Amino acid sequence: SLKTIPSETMLFDCGSACEALPLVLKGSIRVFKQSAAGREISLYRVNKDQLCLITLSCLLGEDAYPATGITESDVETILLPRTLFFHLIETEALFRQAAFHLFAERLSSLMQLVDEITFRKLDQRIAQLLVRRGPVIEESHQQLADELGSVREIVSRILKQFEEYGWIKLARRQIEVLNREALDK
Repeated sequence: SLKTIPSETMLFDCGSACEALPLVLKGSIRVFKQSAAGREISLYRVNKDQLCLITLSCLLGEDAYPATGITESDVETILLPRTLFFHLIETEALFRQAAFHLFAERLSSLMQLVDEITFRKLDQRIAQLLVRRGPVIEESHQQLADELGSVREIVSRILKQFEEYGWIKLARRQIEVLNREALDK
């Protein structure tokens, strides 16, 4: 079924049953994990023509969701019910290949995230995020902290250091990259 889902709508939450696979036609879904203390880390985003790794995993394993998915913008999606998903996996080789290819691709990027969190310093991860999203990032320090699996105070301190070095300029809910080369190093 084709659905339009408004921005900031929770599509699934930790512990909820997985009933359908969303095929995103327009918009973006942020998938994240939240700790008992309320800290978040963004795992990935599902954009147009992408599949949700966690939904695929839950459908295949017949498990509940281990994370939360919220629309970041208005999302147009086709929802494939569980029974249709399994029918397509069993009978349509192209669908099966595409689903498992995307599954492997998403799993690889998720492993890269684990590697970054485990082995790279937070200042390096912030610099990489700024280079990737610049030249102007319109997000709060809390949103960046959630994205990176950290706390706002530490992210703000590092951003302030970057500003003192002349690499960025901070404003309310805005970061302007001034020296991309320095951040790249």
